Amino acid sequence: METEKVSIPRYRGSRLNKVKKMDIFPKIEDPYKMTSSVGGTFSIISFVIIGWLLYSEISYYFNSKFVFKFSPDVELEEKLKINIDMTVAMPCGLVGTDVLDSTNQNTFKFGQLEEEDTWFELSDNQKVHFENKKHFNSYLREEYHAVKDLLWKSSFSTHFGEMPPRDHTPDRPYDGCRIYGSLVLNKVAGNFHITAGKSISLPRGHIHISAFISDSDYNFTHRINRLSFGDSSPGIVHPLEGDELIISNSMTVVNYFIEVVPTTVKTFLNTISTYQYSVKELTRPINHDKGSHGIPGIYFKYDMSALRVTVSQERDHLGMFLARLCAIVGGVYVCSGIVNNLVQLVINFVTCNWSRKSQDGELKQQTFQNCVTTEAPK
Repeated sequence: METEKVSIPRYRGSRLNKVKKMDIFPKIEDPYKMTSSVGGTFSIISFVIIGWLLYSEISYYFNSKFVFKFSPDVELEEKLKINIDMTVAMPCGLVGTDVLDSTNQNTFKFGQLEEEDTWFELSDNQKVHFENKKHFNSYLREEYHAVKDLLWKSSFSTHFGEMPPRDHTPDRPYDGCRIYGSLVLNKVAGNFHITAGKSISLPRGHIHISAFISDSDYNFTHRINRLSFGDSSPGIVHPLEGDELIISNSMTVVNYFIEVVPTTVKTFLNTISTYQYSVKELTRPINHDKGSHGIPGIYFKYDMSALRVTVSQERDHLGMFLARLCAIVGGVYVCSGIVNNLVQLVINFVTCNWSRKSQDGELKQQTFQNCVTTEAPK
């Protein structure tokens, strides 16, 4: 007896077509879909408006804002880094630089600045560089509140580079001293000064040996190319950079009273702990007969602020951003549909009830037969 074979047919069609046949939602057939030039025009206008609003919303989302917060400074163990690059109109052999703070530590523990003999008068290319830096920094100080957002969003910690080398060398002896470098100080009030004579450290301070320097050799005319605290960061303006002071009286004391403010900059990529400062300047000539005493020199007297400024880069939440995008698309779509229906209604009303002249000049009244159907009275 032969074994009976049973064959099962396989379905070789597309499963996607099978799923489409299971669609239970009602569809509008093509003969009932009406297209018009008015509807197409509104569609194009709607797409343009939606595209423009989406672009504006995305630009606003990525255009982050900075929030400034003030809080007590509790980071007492931090160190204060000072960056200096300035030129004094005296040879390096006649001037000395020192730091003295409220801890009375040895001044040589903070580091040592470099000294370089040079000419105080700048060459032509250096004058252009310094004058541009001077005017630009002056503008930033005056208009800081108007341009602060642009500064914080920029990626440049400084808008001017180093002083370019001289394009020509004078044929006279050096009459200036460039003092530059960085010192790591205690985070307390202190005094960084430049006076005549080299210093000698003592157990309770230090002294400057200036006995062999005559009063006529004193000239504390100076130019500040860089003076900042902490690490460089975008958005911070250093008020003294680009400052130049010409002193006619050799026996003059120049005081800069600086208040250093700890600043934390938090961006989406990193966090920087730095400092910014405000400054007041006081120039006083020495006249012992009138009771104005002191030692000629340049004194930077700095003090620490008790408050810390935290600058945070923030933007709206991603969920709110997506919700606004959906609201833009849905709102424009609904509003354009309502306006389109109203315009179509007005056009239909005008074309079905308006009278027009025929070609032979006779006035014919259009009826409502093409628009509505009326029932004859019984």
